[in-house]
Order: sequence, then structure tokens, then C-alpha cells
Amino acid sequence: MENREGIIVRTSIIGIIANVFLASFKAVIGALSGSIAIVLDAVNNLSDALSSVITIIGAKYAHKKPDREHPLGHGRAEYLSSAIISVIILYAGVTAAVESVKKIMEPTEVSYTMPSIIILIVAVFVKIILGTYVKKTGEKVNSDSLIGSGKDALLDAVISTSTVIAAVIFITTGFSVEAYLAFVIALYIIKSGYDLLSDTFADILGKRPEGEMTRTIKNIISEYPQVHGVYDLILHNYGPEDYMGSVHIEVDDTLTATDIDDLARDITHTIYERYGVILEAVGIYSRCTTNEEIANMRKNIADIVYSHDHVLQMHGFRADESKKIINADIIIGFDAPDREALYTHIVNDIKEEYPDWQIKLVMDIDASD
Repeated sequence: MENREGIIVRTSIIGIIANVFLASFKAVIGALSGSIAIVLDAVNNLSDALSSVITIIGAKYAHKKPDREHPLGHGRAEYLSSAIISVIILYAGVTAAVESVKKIMEPTEVSYTMPSIIILIVAVFVKIILGTYVKKTGEKVNSDSLIGSGKDALLDAVISTSTVIAAVIFITTGFSVEAYLAFVIALYIIKSGYDLLSDTFADILGKRPEGEMTRTIKNIISEYPQVHGVYDLILHNYGPEDYMGSVHIEVDDTLTATDIDDLARDITHTIYERYGVILEAVGIYSRCTTNEEIANMRKNIADIVYSHDHVLQMHGFRADESKKIINADIIIGFDAPDREALYTHIVNDIKEEYPDWQIKLVMDIDASD
């Protein structure tokens, strides 16, 4: 079975070949007709080919084995290649905008022929097929670079269609709109580059992991009979396919260290086997099973916490009767107008109910679904 790197490289090579041929035909047509829109469309195809080259380089480097300097691998190189591709697209768009404005200010004569229009129509269908194929392949192997290239190819199909329409308008009416169309094309190119760059920066900065994956992981862990709750699942991304993280589980306070060790090992093995996610740590929250008073206290404090809007969760509850300390974590949604003020309000409400106790409430992060 072909590996992920091989699929990305093969798909990118197909893109390079197709875009070079399209660029060649469009450059000839644009030069013969004097159409700046077609010439810019050809330049855009060349930038797509260059993007595919960078995708191949990024994929090759990203799949290098870990070493002493990079013990967690080189997977994030794919994000750098995506950033470079987006900058190339942005540069092409800005250059196209400048050239189209010049043509608007100083118009030149254009001359279209039916063979050139037919070639452009064929190019539209080629781009639709290529874009759909590259985008679906990118989604299959979770490659932002391929997804971006596929979207860009589909956008090129729209641009080429607009160029054909402009040519038909000129042939039938004698009115040239191609310089204005070239400017619209440039704006589309700039937007495409900006969107790809924004997505890439989100990956580099560390964005929220996919909700379906985190919910499924939590559900799998929750299926263990010893586990009464799954919390604080945090995943760190070291490439599109490389995740490491940690999680907390709530278990009865009657379990032994050996019981917990066996459970944690089983969980980490299962998650890695199914998703390739490495759980570096499985933390433990102890659930009180022997003290009814503490159990009632937990329920009462939970009622206080959940009585406030924007509170998503309370977990990790523990009450130490000897030291008179109450510990718990709460998650306040990012949509709260003032998370810190709400946190302080909740702490004060608990203190009012339990004045003799020290309240150690942690405002946790809403890091995963």
C-alpha cells in the first residue's frame, strides 16, 4: 500500500505536469491575442506548478526520521511549505493586480480566435478534474498543501471560465473587458493566498484539534468500566499526522497503583493503535467512594458552579477534611464576556457556602471538544 509521502509526491507531480502544459498553451494564446488576462492566467498556472514542487520538498523533509535535534520528527515542515506556497500565491496576485491596473490605464488591442477559445475551454475542464482530484487526495491524506493546491485549481477553473466569457463578449460586441477581468482575477488570487496563509498560521500557532477525533477518543476511554470521567484532553500537533498529548481520567479512590498503571497502559496502547496518537501521560482524579458527606459537598458545589452562565464543566473535585481544602477545576467558555470576573464570582459563591474551607479552584482551558 502506498504511503502518505508517496501519495503526496505522486499527486504533486501530476499537478506539475498539468500546470506546465496549461501555462504553455495559455502563454502562447495570451501573447498572440494580446490578452493580459490570459497571460496572467498562465502565470497563475506556473505558480501552481511551483507550489507543487514546494509541496514535494516539504513532504520529503517532513517524513525524515526523528533525530537528536528534532526528537519529535520533522512533520511541521509541511506547514512551512504551505506558508511558502501561500506567499507565492499572494505575490502572483499582487503582481497581477498591478499589471491589470496598468492595462486599464493604458488599454491595448486584443485579438481572439476560435481555436484559442476552444483551448481555454478545454483548460477549464482540465482544471476542474485536476482540482477535484488534488483536493480529495489532500483530504484523504490530511495534507494542507494538497488541499490548498486543489482549491486553487478549482478557482483557476472559474478564472479561466471568466476569461472565455470575456473573449466571447469581445468577439460578439467588440467591447474589451479583459483588463478589468484581469483585475478581478488578481483579487481572487490574493484572496486564495490569504486564506491559505491564515489556515497555515493557525496550524503553526496551534489550533483546536478536530472535534470528531477528540470526542471519539474521549468516548473510547469512557468505555472502560473503571473510568467515571474523561477530562483535559490536550493534543499537540507535530505535523498533520503526528499528535502527542495527555488526558485526565476519574477513577474510584479504592483502585491500587497497580490497577491504575494497568489501566493507563491499556488506554495509551488502544488510542495509539486506533489513531496513532501518543498519550504521554494519563493523569488521575480520585473519586471519593467512602465519605457520603464529601459526595454531597461535591454535588452542592457543582450546583453552585453550574448555576452560572458560560460554565462548561467542573471536574477534578477533591475535599481534604484534615486540611480543610477544596480542589476543583472549572472550564469557562471563551464566549464569556469576562472569564476572570466570572471565575472570581464563582469562587466567592463557594466561599460563602463553605467559609471554613480554603477554596483552590483552577480555571482550566477549553482545549478540546
